[in-house]
Amino acid sequence: MGFYETIRFALRGVAVNKLRSGLTMLGILIGVAAVILLVAVGNGSAKAIGDRISALGTNTLTVMSTNRGAAGSGGLTLKVADALDDPVLAPDVKSVSPVVSTSSTIAYDGASHDVTSFVGTTPSYFTASNTPVASGSAFSADDNTQGRRVVVIGQTVAEDLFPGTDPVGQQVTVGGALFTVIGVLAEKSSASGFQDANDVAIAPIVAVRQVVTGYGALSSILVEADSSKMVGTVQSEIGVILDQRVPATSSGNAGYTIRSASQLLETQTATADTFTALLGAVAAISLLVGGIGITNIMLVTVTERTREIGIRKALGAPRRTIMTQFLIEATLLSFLGGGLGVAAALIGARFTIVGVTPVVVPSSVALALGVSIVIGLFFGGLPAARAARLSPIDALRYE
Repeated sequence: MGFYETIRFALRGVAVNKLRSGLTMLGILIGVAAVILLVAVGNGSAKAIGDRISALGTNTLTVMSTNRGAAGSGGLTLKVADALDDPVLAPDVKSVSPVVSTSSTIAYDGASHDVTSFVGTTPSYFTASNTPVASGSAFSADDNTQGRRVVVIGQTVAEDLFPGTDPVGQQVTVGGALFTVIGVLAEKSSASGFQDANDVAIAPIVAVRQVVTGYGALSSILVEADSSKMVGTVQSEIGVILDQRVPATSSGNAGYTIRSASQLLETQTATADTFTALLGAVAAISLLVGGIGITNIMLVTVTERTREIGIRKALGAPRRTIMTQFLIEATLLSFLGGGLGVAAALIGARFTIVGVTPVVVPSSVALALGVSIVIGLFFGGLPAARAARLSPIDALRYE
């Protein structure tokens, strides 16, 4: 019997019981689709977060305090922020933006919206953080100095409070005080369903501290370097100033931390890789279950076709041919299930999953399909070997 005839017999064996073959392929389909989709979700999440971090710019540094407390207890203060903008001690610093941030409720005409990030800062923040204004304008240095209650809102806030209405010029209530909307921020891509990047409002830090946050420590200080090449130099320059201005913690460690966008991106990438690998490993378990299903079905098939095997061996079919036929059947089930799983995953990747746009990794498709074929060969080996070892006399006696 030639190889092509062996394949024909294998195809016929798969087609004999369509329901059983279909259910077996379903197990592989689910496993392959799960591996590809979960890896795509992890990769999509990592890409979205990476895009947001990169959007901050490669020339920015964020200073945060390790002393959690009020201004008088060693936290970051406006005086510390002003000290960093020193052309002598820190000549490579382009801008310094003190930041206070909290969640707050914005109300307008009987409607309210809980904004997740109500930011108080200075005008330089818009450029340093790569946060452009789409309509209206940003507030000015004079607005901040005078403590004018003006605010620039994100797209989510604008759509929720002002559906079909231009927000610019409208007055909203924040913390019991009236703020005038003077601008709407350009839309940003959200990271991964964890936080809406457009659910934000930015106002002068003087007004925000008067009305919303009080006069405690700053949340952070955003420092912009002259160029991305000078980030390391700027980190050293502001480190010297911070050592003099920010007291150490009770354990003797520095009372501040400095993180650059590139460092945040490296940390995020390492975390995302671990997260994606974990998702892939969990999904791979379903592939293993599918392989066990193939073994189970093929053992049943061998038992049902014992008499057929005996007749073929009595007619001179060698063990190798019998084994090859059942291996092909198992591999065919696995390959077809894997192919359908790839198709299902590619279709599923067109939709947003838990707020994440999946990004399919080509290597994961090839790996999942390859593993499904290997599973067919591996888990089909035992039933195939069992069929090949059957004695023709015993097989013919089987009822």
